[in-house]
Amino acid sequence: MLNTILGALLPMVVTFLLGYMAAWRHDFGSKDASTLNRMVLRYAVPLALFAGTVMTSRAALSQDIPLVITLCIAIIGFYCVVFLISRFIFRMQVSTSALAALTASAPAVPFVGPAVLGDLLGGLSAIPIAAASLVINLTVVPITILLLSLDSTGRNPQTNTPVPEEQGNSASPRSNAAVFAGKIAETLKEPMVWVPILAFIVVLSGFRIPQLFVHSLSLLGHASGGVALFACGIVLASGKIKVNRNVLLFVFLKNIIQPALVLGGLRCIGYGNPVVSEAVLTTAIPTMPIVIMFALRYGIAQDEAASSVFLSIMGSLVTMGIFIALTH
Repeated sequence: MLNTILGALLPMVVTFLLGYMAAWRHDFGSKDASTLNRMVLRYAVPLALFAGTVMTSRAALSQDIPLVITLCIAIIGFYCVVFLISRFIFRMQVSTSALAALTASAPAVPFVGPAVLGDLLGGLSAIPIAAASLVINLTVVPITILLLSLDSTGRNPQTNTPVPEEQGNSASPRSNAAVFAGKIAETLKEPMVWVPILAFIVVLSGFRIPQLFVHSLSLLGHASGGVALFACGIVLASGKIKVNRNVLLFVFLKNIIQPALVLGGLRCIGYGNPVVSEAVLTTAIPTMPIVIMFALRYGIAQDEAASSVFLSIMGSLVTMGIFIALTH
């Protein structure tokens, strides 16, 4: 079991540390991380999502309805709960609360699902990878982009501080509605939003895209996870690891509480394997490196985001082993 865990997760750790070392040697800097971030968000990840989604058949998705429902509740429900706690109990900004919710609820399935679940579940991994990727990229990722975009309205892009009231807070309700509609339109234009929607429509229609075309898109798509982790290492080296209460809490929620709730919930209503092992191990995957991509893009909590991703990955070497033992 130890070899399986190391084989699945060690490449993530090594790639992260390589980015850290590259920045420490001054081969790359924070500006390079921003360039890599733009490439990942605009090209690599959308291509990976499209290629991964259209390879899933409509029949395969319909066969595992309990698993799909479980992942929807585990990811979307947990996102909403963490967002509300962050916003109204910890009094965080909307943007920071959105990043915290994404950190705690979204496993890095679109990035490393095939490598991690492929080793752990074998042929059974295709459906949880496809289902979790669809849930994440059709729901919590677009919501996070929208919340980050909305919270950036009326803020100084240089310092990330609120614009004084006399400058930015005299808008009428009609103009506020126009701003909100504009932000929704901007969100829908993001490749990370419309590409998964397009791919999902293709799957629902039953249309099969030629494998040659899909493989052509996969080449750059396969680089998304590695480049994102490498950029995370650069950001971490440019700042510092922050191990504070919030970082530890959100890593704890992601690595332990989310899969534990899935395990307990499914056991309570009488489900067994393979549904339990598929759902639990999918949610036990560490948090998505795209959290730091969003932090970089919007200039919000960059050190905390990089630290959370790093600690989640390192901690998963232990926590995933525990959940593998509990589900087998």
